[in-house]
Amino acid sequence: MDSFKSYLLRQAYKEVERLGDRLAEVEPLIDWEVFRPIIQGLYNNQGPSGGRPNIDEVVMVKMLVLQAWYGLSDPELERQASDRLSFRRFLGYPESIPDQTTVWSLRERLAETGRDRLLWAELQRQLDLKGFRVRKGVSQDASFISADPGGSGPRGGEAETRRSRDGDWAKRKTGSVYGYKLHVKADNIHGLVRSLDVTAASVHDSRVDLSLPGEAVYRDKGYFGVRPRGFDATMRRASRGHPLSIWDRMRNARISRRRAPVERVFAVLKRVFGGGHVLVTTVARVRVRLVFCLMCFNLVRLRGLS
Repeated sequence: MDSFKSYLLRQAYKEVERLGDRLAEVEPLIDWEVFRPIIQGLYNNQGPSGGRPNIDEVVMVKMLVLQAWYGLSDPELERQASDRLSFRRFLGYPESIPDQTTVWSLRERLAETGRDRLLWAELQRQLDLKGFRVRKGVSQDASFISADPGGSGPRGGEAETRRSRDGDWAKRKTGSVYGYKLHVKADNIHGLVRSLDVTAASVHDSRVDLSLPGEAVYRDKGYFGVRPRGFDATMRRASRGHPLSIWDRMRNARISRRRAPVERVFAVLKRVFGGGHVLVTTVARVRVRLVFCLMCFNLVRLRGLS
């Protein structure tokens, strides 16, 4: 960027900084440069899909973080990133702002290649290096992520509308919901999200195990009867002719208190980052969307822990 133009932007930003800028507070908490080779691998100069992007790879990752943080559409993200001083500062005052097509293309390539998993793994590596390793167990839970069902015809490849590609119907106490299910594992001490998976809404919670061998995993009654890879700390459920004993109820109460941090993840995801409803049409695209939402959640948690 031209030095004079950059100087003017930095001077104008000082008033925003005085009032408080959360983006500026979370930006130095992780090393963004390590994401560069992951994004570079999505572009092949020799392939028919084109070469590397004209925009810096780190800027592109940060654009997706901004989109998830503020729940912006692609056109609105381009407008806001061009207009807001706090966004410009977070992006490092780039020469140019990625347009909406570039942002969409990056998300599509992440979904097609699964490299969002590499971005998530790198974030987890940095959390471990900062001393936030799991020490006293984790909690696993799942929550519905609603989507627009589209037409009432067949699903999958025969669907008349793309909105019904991978989603599915599931029943819950308040009625039926269409969409997906987000499964997360959170650290009980630090409250950081350490693992996630996305499935159709009809997949039962107990079919997804995010625990690691030797890791104490606290779970609610929905997982009762299915042993995890880690140490089983699942709440017990009464059955016909087998009521819960006083010791079982006391054990359930202890587990309920320990697994409380994972409930906060879903509350923040849906109320703050607007991740409770998606417009994308496949499990892979939903996963990319939620990976960046949970990256934002971890950044906010890091800000508090730091």
